[in-house]
Amino acid sequence: MIQAGFSNWLSLQSFLSQRITTKKILVIGDSMLDRYYFGDVRRISPEAPVPIALIKEVKETLGGAANVCHNLARLGCQVYLAGITGNDYMRAVMIKLLGEQNIDYEGLLAVSDRPTITKTRVIGGHQQILRLDFEESAPLARKYEKALLDTISKIAPAVDSIVISDYGKGVCTPKLCQTVIKEGASRGIPVIVDPKGDDWRKYKGAYLVTPNLKELGEAAKVVIPNEDIPTERLAKKMRTRLQLGNLLVTRSEKGMSLVTEDDTVHIPTMAQEVFDVSGAGDTVVAVLSAALADRIGRADAAQLANLAAGVVVGKLGTYAISRTELVEAVAGTLHVKIGDESQ
Repeated sequence: MIQAGFSNWLSLQSFLSQRITTKKILVIGDSMLDRYYFGDVRRISPEAPVPIALIKEVKETLGGAANVCHNLARLGCQVYLAGITGNDYMRAVMIKLLGEQNIDYEGLLAVSDRPTITKTRVIGGHQQILRLDFEESAPLARKYEKALLDTISKIAPAVDSIVISDYGKGVCTPKLCQTVIKEGASRGIPVIVDPKGDDWRKYKGAYLVTPNLKELGEAAKVVIPNEDIPTERLAKKMRTRLQLGNLLVTRSEKGMSLVTEDDTVHIPTMAQEVFDVSGAGDTVVAVLSAALADRIGRADAAQLANLAAGVVVGKLGTYAISRTELVEAVAGTLHVKIGDESQ
């Protein structure tokens, strides 16, 4: 079936205009710093056959789990971040950016033997010509895992939803994921997982998992065509096998497929023009977690996330959607005026 619109526009409008600012959301996972060097490329180096970029602008943004937080903060939520960084200069930059967005980073622990994950990109015109990665992706040492779980246990009871943002950089260990998922289930707090890798056993019992189509195929160890019926069948198998509450599969130009215990909803893409998909998954999980924190229906939450993704892929680089942009996207879809509750 195709989801053509929202089931309760008035409730959704009230959520976006008022209730969203009361929602408390904990994001756990691999926090990153994205650095962009923008410049012009006009010649080749005489030292080696590589382009010379004359840098005009340097930009630093939050990435990974920190970008999920950035999206939530711009949507108006109260946000808490838990994870690991290095005890280095890049952490200081990240802390500054988090503070500017009023994101609570007391759960972001500093360690001496891992760097702050940093992705440095050189952009010539609108084309990326180089990326430099600084990271350590080994699983957390037991002492760091314990310290992080102790911190999470102090924050989790007070929040309305929890995100596990797994980028495969070592923070989201099986023990950490299972502890958080079980704690969320016992307290009635939805845990939303943005997965990574082909072993999803650590996500068993999660309320909702948000793979893209490639990730779903890798986890099931099959190649899957980007078509409704094969996607639905495989998602149902994985949902049952891992006792997941729900699966939301993102499918690029084909939109999304939401598979629940009761139904499957195929949602067509809302993107008008795609410049960059960087961070789109972070936006999807952020919007989902905010909506589910308010107990908005899963199909409406997925539709809202789909609209948000359509906005951010039209931007260059990692981009966090604002509440105003999301409200305007919803209003444009429904052809209503913002604030017009008669529609």
